[in-house]
Amino acid sequence: MPHEHQHGCGHESHEDDATELGYKDNLFAHIDRENVIAFNTTGTGSDVIKPWHARLDEVQCLESDADDQIILRIPFTGAVRLRSLLLKAGPGNHTPSKIALFTNEANLDFGEVLDRTPTQEFDIPQGREVGEYAVKTAKFSNISSVTLFIPASQGADTSRIYYVGFLGTWTEHKRKPIITVYETQANLADHEKIQGMDGTFSAPGH
Repeated sequence: MPHEHQHGCGHESHEDDATELGYKDNLFAHIDRENVIAFNTTGTGSDVIKPWHARLDEVQCLESDADDQIILRIPFTGAVRLRSLLLKAGPGNHTPSKIALFTNEANLDFGEVLDRTPTQEFDIPQGREVGEYAVKTAKFSNISSVTLFIPASQGADTSRIYYVGFLGTWTEHKRKPIITVYETQANLADHEKIQGMDGTFSAPGH
């Protein structure tokens, strides 16, 4: 009979993949890790934002606290076009039942998340590997942040995730253009008098 042999975030993976470079379009370097925010968790949001070679690590994880719900807000350092979500969760009944994704929601909390329609959501199968979930790219273009919402576990008192990553393309935020205001009509009083003219102005035909 299968059983879980670890408790909490302390089971270390023994797979040696430190030399793997991962996907070329992995967005790890473009996540604003200092400003990742997690709600209702025992750890900090950046605990699960790991480089590719550490994706199977189970020493650090994010586990829900008061119940089995989690909100994880992940900002980027530029404009992003997402291709896929990468996720390692669980194991067993600690696996989220589903993940709902919301784009560009800077202040989404538990009081309003259930009233919002997610940009896309996925059912999450149980397993110890990293799953790749392809998003509808047209709905995830030119975004600055993604918020993940876990509504429930698959039967455990808490939900647990070990790794969150993204595949896609990144571009630097465009600077705001400098707007110069020009005069729509010249005011002669503001300009020096041209030599040989008396400074008067007459419209043609007058």
